[in-house]
This record gives sequence, C-alpha cells and structure tokens, in this order.
Amino acid sequence: MDIINKFTNAFWSTHIWLPPNTTWADIAPGSRPDVVHADYRDLIWPIPLAAVVMLIRYTLERFWISPIGKSLGIRSSRPKKAANVPTLESAYAKSSHLDHKWLAPLAKQTDMTERQIERWWRLRRAQDKPSTLVKFCENTWRCIYYLYSFIFGVIVLWDKPWFWDVKSCWYGYPHQSVSNDIWWYYMISMSFYWSLTATQFFDVKRKDFWQMFIHHMVTLLLMSLSWVCNLHRVGSLVLVVHDCADIFLEAAKLTKYANYQKVCDAIFAIFTVVWIVTRLGFYPRIIYSSSVEAPRILPMFPAYYIFNSLLLMLLVLHIIWTYMILKIVVDSLQKGLMSGDIRSSDSEDLTDSSGNVRVANGSTRTKPKSGISALTAATAGGGVAQRKRGANTSNNHTGDATTAAK
Repeated sequence: MDIINKFTNAFWSTHIWLPPNTTWADIAPGSRPDVVHADYRDLIWPIPLAAVVMLIRYTLERFWISPIGKSLGIRSSRPKKAANVPTLESAYAKSSHLDHKWLAPLAKQTDMTERQIERWWRLRRAQDKPSTLVKFCENTWRCIYYLYSFIFGVIVLWDKPWFWDVKSCWYGYPHQSVSNDIWWYYMISMSFYWSLTATQFFDVKRKDFWQMFIHHMVTLLLMSLSWVCNLHRVGSLVLVVHDCADIFLEAAKLTKYANYQKVCDAIFAIFTVVWIVTRLGFYPRIIYSSSVEAPRILPMFPAYYIFNSLLLMLLVLHIIWTYMILKIVVDSLQKGLMSGDIRSSDSEDLTDSSGNVRVANGSTRTKPKSGISALTAATAGGGVAQRKRGANTSNNHTGDATTAAK
C-alpha cells in the first residue's frame, strides 16, 4: 500500500503537472470564489453518458437510419453460411487468411478437395463480412455525431475569447473558470469516445482495430489530463478543429454505400479542402500559440512540454496524411480511375479468401492489390487508412480516397 501511495504522489507531483508555485489545492473546486476550476471527479460522468450515447445510436440506427438505407436500395442481405466443418472452423479460428500450405493436410483430415476447402474458406470469410447496410448505418451515425459536435462546439466557443484569439488560452492560467457549456462539451465528447471504445468490439471489424482502440484510449487519456490540469481552453479548440473535416469524410462514405457516386465525389472534394484548411491551417495556428506565445505568457513546467510534444506529433501525422490524400487525388486524376471499397479499414475484400486468383489452368496467381488495399498496406494509425495506388474501374473516382484520412 505504501508503494502505491508513493507512486501516486510521485506521478501527480505538482512539479510535473502544474506551473511553479502552484499546488493542487490552489486549483481545487472552491479554492477561489471568482474561479470555477475543473473538478477531476467529473471525469466519471462520461462513462454513464456513454451508455446514453449508445442508446441514442441504437435508436437512430434501428428506427431511422436503417429504414432510410433500405429505401435507398442498400443491400442488407448476408451471404449464406458455410457448412459446419469443425476441422476447418478450428483452422479458421487461428487465422482467417488461408495459407496454401494448409490445403493438403486439411484435405486429408476432411476428405474434401483443395478446391472445396478454398470455396468453404471464401464463404466463411464472406459470412463475417458486414452487410453494406450495417456499414451505411455506422457511418451515418458518425456523420450525425460529428455534425452535432462541430455545431455545438462552435456555438459553445463563439463567445469565448480564445476562439478568436488563441493567446487567451494562456492568460490567467491555471486559474481559468469552466463554464457549464464547456463542461458539457468536454463530457459529451469524452462520452462519445468511451462509446466508440465499447462498440468497437461489435462494429464493423477493421484491419486497424487495435490501432483505433489505442487511439481512443490515448484520446481519452489526453482529454482527462487536460481537464485535470485545467487546460480545457486549448483542448476545446483542438476538438472543434478536428470534428469539422470528419463530417465530410463520413458523409462521403455513406453516399458511396448508397451508390451516389457523383455526390460522393463532390463531398470528397469539399472534404479535401476542409481537411487542408483545418488540419494544416487552423491547427498549426494553435501549435504556434502553444509553442511560441505560451512561453511568453506563463512559466513553463514539464506537463506543458508533454502536451505540446503530443500536439506537435499530431501535426506531423496531419502532414503525412495530407500528403497521402493529395497523392490519391493526383493519381486518380492522372489515371482517371479509382477502385475498391470505400473503407480500407473495413474487413478485407472477400472476393478470394487467400488474396489469390485462380486462373484457367487451376494454378493461382497473386491478385494485385486494389487501390484501397494498397492504401491500408502502406500505413495505418489513429483509425487512418493512408495510401492508395492503382485502380480497376472508371466509376469510382473518389470512393476509396475518402479513407485516406480518419
């Protein structure tokens, strides 16, 4: 017990998390009559609120989004189930990718031909693939949330001085009041990420599943620490800047699923512009303020360097992702082609379980990666599929490109 107490005291040392000559008692709720400090105990509220968010999502998807998707003719059917073959199920449980070295041993164990095993494997993988309607519902829900979050964030921040002058994030720190609207903005945003963390295990499975899980947990950690350290002003700015582009990303995905290709193209064009303006325009302005202006206004402390380093790392990722997006756009314009599923991070294309194509003579050759597969293979992180090369059809100009950022 003493070890735990010593570790806790060392971790929450005021020399790390607070400016010089400031203690936790100085920023505790009620410590000053003129300031309403953030209360670390409020961080428990996003967890029950996440249950409310999940209930709202379920209600919208079940009674509104799904019927709309069906009315648009979006496929809701699932492929037929593969036959129950225990030996093959055991092998499939180990890996959904069929290693052709397994074919001969499995054929002996099951009295099936290699072709039958390959066919069973394709059917089994298709069985795990979510229907287009499921993906449409998920993206529509996210689009609705990001739209709400951005509008609510702008309304909340509109009359705040730091929304118009980033330097105001640092004036008077750490004695900065938390208004009711900022409190709700933070709590609802955190509840959304808690809900994503929980529902991720039931949503459309993605190749970057664990990267996204870590992303959500790191996001929650950073928001929690910024709340504890009373850095909610700069935190609210980062939130509203990032929500904006996500609206158009999700909108482009759902229009792709609904087969409105021209609308998808137009939305993706808007997304590209908004992404560049917000992620490489407004966000670097926040970085400039935190890196250059903040040291001139308040004394530095270790936690400042921790938070600022993470913000700078995020900026580097934005630059990389922007390069990937623009490369996709240039490639598509040069070739006039783009192909593949709208989401590189979804379950893999299940047209062939092993990623190979059987040719007429019965041999197999490696199937060239579609643009979306190449995009995923290049890099992944923070839920972002980041690269796309090549194309197969002339009707999918930007369907895959929308996966290049998120």
